[in-house]
Amino acid sequence: MNIKKLISHFPLRVSIFEGETKGSNLFSVREFGNNCLLYTLDEVLRYADVLNLIQTDESRRVVERPETPLFDNKAFREAIINAVLHNLWISGNEPMISVFSDRIEILSRGTLPPAQTMEGFFLGESVPVNEKLSEIFLQLHISEKSGRGVPKIIETYGREAFTFRENSIVVTIPLHRIKKIGNKVENKKGLNARRQRIITEMRDNPNITTSELHQILGISETAVENNLTFLKENGYVERVGAKKTGYWKVLE
Repeated sequence: MNIKKLISHFPLRVSIFEGETKGSNLFSVREFGNNCLLYTLDEVLRYADVLNLIQTDESRRVVERPETPLFDNKAFREAIINAVLHNLWISGNEPMISVFSDRIEILSRGTLPPAQTMEGFFLGESVPVNEKLSEIFLQLHISEKSGRGVPKIIETYGREAFTFRENSIVVTIPLHRIKKIGNKVENKKGLNARRQRIITEMRDNPNITTSELHQILGISETAVENNLTFLKENGYVERVGAKKTGYWKVLE
């Protein structure tokens, strides 16, 4: 069966829900497709630019108002392209894009291919599900076949962004809202590169220890502890459970 002909007849739908579940009111459904898949993909990515509101935080204004997007556009783009590229189109189902009040879920049909391992998946060792489609995307510079899509998402949102179900893979993109009804805007202190690195390591490994951070960062354990204290006191991370048996939770 011609894969290009098959998938040109499938639309991509973006469903927007008012709440945090599909049981909440359905706000809108936008359908893109029944056309060339490349045009459909481009339309979805353009629509994402509309959804990705740029927020301003007046409480932290000094000279210019800090601007914060609702979600990381690069990570979202990689998730969408991967969902289309690795979707099991032959099953007769297209990827699903669901927008909730707190997150975006991007579901692709199928599971890891037989030649792929979980470790290889997270490391970006790409194994194409649709070889012909992969070649087209490569020729048109939509994808690079470099395997950086999954690591890019992990760098931004951690491994917990991926959920593996029996017949699908879901990427969850959290929405970062700086203002919520009934809540005051948090006034957090900024992060330097070292503290950002600590948060990245915690996203990748919530069980990471002070000793391991000491080795990764090349600083003393006392310096690590001081940075952890800063991150906890300013609301960036939370220690869940005991010191030896607990884990780190990265907060929005």
